[in-house]
Formats: sequence, structure tokens, C-alpha cells
Amino acid sequence: MEIEKNKYTDALENVIDPELYIDIVNLGLIYRIDVDEEHHCTVTMTLTIMGCPLSDYLFDQIKEQLIGFPEINDVKVNLIWNPAWSIDNMSREARMQLGIH
Repeated sequence: MEIEKNKYTDALENVIDPELYIDIVNLGLIYRIDVDEEHHCTVTMTLTIMGCPLSDYLFDQIKEQLIGFPEINDVKVNLIWNPAWSIDNMSREARMQLGIH
């Protein structure tokens, strides 16, 4: 699953997974970013594993990156497990960086 590149995904490339040292966009964790007419942003995403101890950190970082846009007043993270994350979600660059071919 590949998400459309835009200014929001560019901003989320600044959110680095502190265990893998790869951003959450190239890891394939971000499935969708929506901003409605009331300036509410919803980020639909998954994590590499259930119970990920970094979830709160990642959610805070996502909110920090997106709340700076003038058209966004509020950021909500919608965590889903279906479709499940797999290494196939990762960008080619991320797989190369981790030595996965």
C-alpha cells in the first residue's frame, strides 16, 4: 500500500522510529491522511507490532508535525490493524537500509 505523497507525508517523514531509525512513512505505517472542512486531521495508520511500546511517542510526534499547518486545528490518530503491516509496506529505500532485499 502506497500513500499519496503531499506536504503532510513530507512532514511525517520527520517522525523517525527510534528503534529502526527509519521514518514512519517509508516504513509503511501511514495508510491515509485526511483533513476535513472543519480543519480536523485524521491520520490512519498501523504499527509494526501490537502493543508497540513506542506508540504514544509516535502519536505525539505525528501531532507535533501536523499541527503546525495553518489549515489543521486538531490531529487524531486512527490506529488500525487491518490491513496488517508487513515488510511489503516499506519503501524500497527503507528495505535497503535494513538490509531486506
